[in-house]
Amino acid sequence: MRGEIFVGFASLLSFAALILLIFVNVGQINMSAVPRTLYLAKVNVSQYGQSLQTALLDPIYGLYTDNASEPLLESRGLRQYYQFGLYSHCGYVAAKEGICSNHTAAYEYRPYDIITNDMTANYSAITQAVVSGTTFQNSHFLGQPTKSAYYLIIIGTVTTAVALLTGVFKQAFTFFISTVFAALSTILILCGAAIWTAMINKSATINDVLIGDASNPVLVGIDVSVGPVLYLLWAAFACLFVSIIPYMITCCTYRG
Repeated sequence: MRGEIFVGFASLLSFAALILLIFVNVGQINMSAVPRTLYLAKVNVSQYGQSLQTALLDPIYGLYTDNASEPLLESRGLRQYYQFGLYSHCGYVAAKEGICSNHTAAYEYRPYDIITNDMTANYSAITQAVVSGTTFQNSHFLGQPTKSAYYLIIIGTVTTAVALLTGVFKQAFTFFISTVFAALSTILILCGAAIWTAMINKSATINDVLIGDASNPVLVGIDVSVGPVLYLLWAAFACLFVSIIPYMITCCTYRG
């Protein structure tokens, strides 16, 4: 009876982790009510135009678009903010008005490339000069690790499902498999979450960049922040980590 309680608790934790990871995977896949609220990172550029105008002492025209259906990455105008998921990003002109990019496996987090490809050539050149030398501009540095994190999270999702399913069968060997896969899932999700946390924090250094005259500098007006999906990833890791103990106890004590 005690063994059934332990495996039940472990299965509950694995199930919770799997649900969380499913939500992680659907973030920013489209503009539906749930996916649009789920994102790993958010880049708010709504104040960027005003900052440029203050720094350059020149009016800024044509930087943004207010047409939510304009395609992304085609120099049609900057959106107010961008949200990034595992498979794509979406650009928003308002809270419920935006458009998402094509879905791509092993999608890379490249916020600088995303926003400059929405700008016309003149503003793209200005932005290149403004953010030159920052981590935010280093798309290769941010993109490659997040590409690896994608595979870690996807494999971790699969191994979590395996841990949950094998735990249903009441055999010492299947409980051993559940223990192994729960431990493997824990490591994979930990690494994926850690990579995304580090890359978002690195890119967020742009938040404090100053532009304009040295006597009266202004913040660049680009703000990077963490999204709810990152917290879901860490919560999934916590559930998986805790599930290892009851799986292991059941594996070692079950005499069915």
